[in-house]
Amino acid sequence: MSQDTLLLVEKCSHCISWYDPESGERLRSLPLPDFPHEFAIDSAQRYVYVGHYGVETSGHVGPGGSAILQIDIRSAQLVRSIDLFPFNRIHGMQMDQHDRLYALSEEKAMLLVLDQPDTDTAPKRAMPSGGVKSHLFVLTRDGQTAFSMNLLSHTVTKLRPWEPLSQPVACHPGLKPEGCCLSEDEHTLFVSNRWSNTLSAIDTQTMEVRLTVPSREDATRIYRAGNRLLVTNYGDRSVSVVDPVTLQETGYVKMDARAIALSLHPTRPLAYISQDDDRVGVLDLQSLRFTRFIATQREPDVSRIVRI
Repeated sequence: MSQDTLLLVEKCSHCISWYDPESGERLRSLPLPDFPHEFAIDSAQRYVYVGHYGVETSGHVGPGGSAILQIDIRSAQLVRSIDLFPFNRIHGMQMDQHDRLYALSEEKAMLLVLDQPDTDTAPKRAMPSGGVKSHLFVLTRDGQTAFSMNLLSHTVTKLRPWEPLSQPVACHPGLKPEGCCLSEDEHTLFVSNRWSNTLSAIDTQTMEVRLTVPSREDATRIYRAGNRLLVTNYGDRSVSVVDPVTLQETGYVKMDARAIALSLHPTRPLAYISQDDDRVGVLDLQSLRFTRFIATQREPDVSRIVRI
């Protein structure tokens, strides 16, 4: 009988772990090269692909890693390491509806594509992001368009990875854009600008910044949860519920620690919030209260509920 399992990268314990989300029991851990980070999962939930970032944060120096780690979810075994050299500091990771894998090299500012990631031994295409220190990106469902968050050029760029002659189209929503998500109809891109302490809404067709409003201190990530946005405020130690039309805060959850990342249960109104006190908080999105906390290893980061 299948059951929910929380997959969790524990960045400073250099591993990925499987947790029972109800009891909080850690079921198993798989050691990985130092400082694994973002990951993507195929539609069959057979493999998780973890980017080897290789340094602790974007502020740390060093070449970082240059590989994607392919892991069998059910056996918890490392299938192989896909060598991406010379593309390094692999951070943002996404899959489209065709199970093609996209990975962002922060150091080289290149978006890489693996058409068949379960068998490809190298990227099949690469496209410059058009920015500097390209950290995260968001992808349309069909994979035809990507939007890159470029930390040091302070730009957001629109990319067409399947059109070799296309050029990135840039806009400047604020300083150090990092968090990003798309509206359900993919007509609006929501971005958090960490150094500006603002949230922006960008028209995905024209790349015009339609709206920018103040945020709480150091808003790092944005997630779409139904008809609401959830914003993790690293500096404020909180999560904001935000109206996607006005970008105004409609709910607020004060936290005892900083939120690192967040994932949503696929069928229940629950958010799993990785915190910098080595816990994952389970937030009820109806009451906006934490129902329980899961003790983790060092620095829990990206997570996702899968059925095993």
